[in-house]
Amino acid sequence: MSKNKFDFIIVGAGIVGLATAYKLQLKFPNKAIAILEKEDAIGKHQTGRNSGVLHSGIYYTPDSYKAKNCKNGRDQIVAFAKKNEIDIDICGKIIVATTKEEIPLLAIIYQKGLQNKTKGICYLNKQETKEKEPFIEAIKSIWVPTAGIINYVKVAEKFAELITKINPKSKLILSCRVGKTSSNLEQLKTILTSQGIFTTEKLIFCTGLQSDRSAKKDNVKLDLKIVGFRGDYYKLTKAAAHKIKSLVYPVPDSNFPFLGVHFTKMIQGGVECGPNAVFSFKREGYKTTSFNLKDTFEALTYKGTWKLFAKHWRKGLAEYKRAFSKKLFLKALQKMMPTLTLNDIEIARSGVRAQALDVQGNMIDDFKIEEKKGTIHVLNAPSPAATSCMAIADEIVIKIINC
Repeated sequence: MSKNKFDFIIVGAGIVGLATAYKLQLKFPNKAIAILEKEDAIGKHQTGRNSGVLHSGIYYTPDSYKAKNCKNGRDQIVAFAKKNEIDIDICGKIIVATTKEEIPLLAIIYQKGLQNKTKGICYLNKQETKEKEPFIEAIKSIWVPTAGIINYVKVAEKFAELITKINPKSKLILSCRVGKTSSNLEQLKTILTSQGIFTTEKLIFCTGLQSDRSAKKDNVKLDLKIVGFRGDYYKLTKAAAHKIKSLVYPVPDSNFPFLGVHFTKMIQGGVECGPNAVFSFKREGYKTTSFNLKDTFEALTYKGTWKLFAKHWRKGLAEYKRAFSKKLFLKALQKMMPTLTLNDIEIARSGVRAQALDVQGNMIDDFKIEEKKGTIHVLNAPSPAATSCMAIADEIVIKIINC
């Protein structure tokens, strides 16, 4: 086998790409795999900039890819973490209703949880909620004991380590930007990169925020576009961190695919608050002022973006105001914790979520994976993709075997 010829090549060393490479290596231990990553380290984008929550699967539409893969993926990643001594804390989560109007929405979530066979869920009254989280005010809540926290970058790094341990010919190649791809008559794929030309029989793109562009380079006809939504986080100060013991979520807006600002106990210590969700003027921009002309032009010349804005302009405006106002961010948190003060929170970090939009302005809620002549494209893998990564990888392996 020549220097840059591999049996499988995965583009993107986020947690989905590395989980896929790991599952392929387990299935085909004698095959050489290359993972090409444009950054100089693992987890620079969505993998390293999420809240680290290990989701239970309670929210998702029954029988959807999200529902099935989240439950399966959670069980797999918990077992993987324990086997490989990766820190994990099944601390549980409460979803709180703070008004009577939210009770019917809470009931819908509960029914989805039952249909999805989310283990151990139960209702809590006001006093029972207080016993779990003394500083939270709720008239009713759902206790989700299977939710937890983990460091997804550590999981991804362990995948990379085990891949090369199983087969030393496999490689993680960092600082490797991928350009165009092509196929010859034998369907051998050629990939032009900043580190030379690579060839492979099977190619998988797991490029997150760049997934639609990767597909376009491969001449895949798309009915969607990736639009970035930045999420800003605050964190509780050291003096206030004792006020949260697990994970605390509001009842989400059923018309908006984000879960609302919430309190998240972190595996590294401390408590984060957030994120909000605002249109990002740069796909990989992590500041409120981040801007990229190409990203902005592509998003704002897409009909689906404007149709989304038209549907949710009030919600979007409120989210954007909150991005620039600590007081408004605090106000959202005070719905669940009225005693929280400005002195209790401080600015933390930000992340950008890759969200696929169709032409009608609908946010594509479920995972979307497509195959074209031996090439797999993971086009949409929003939350809970990190929790589901090993189950998503199983799906991709099946597609690779069958294509």
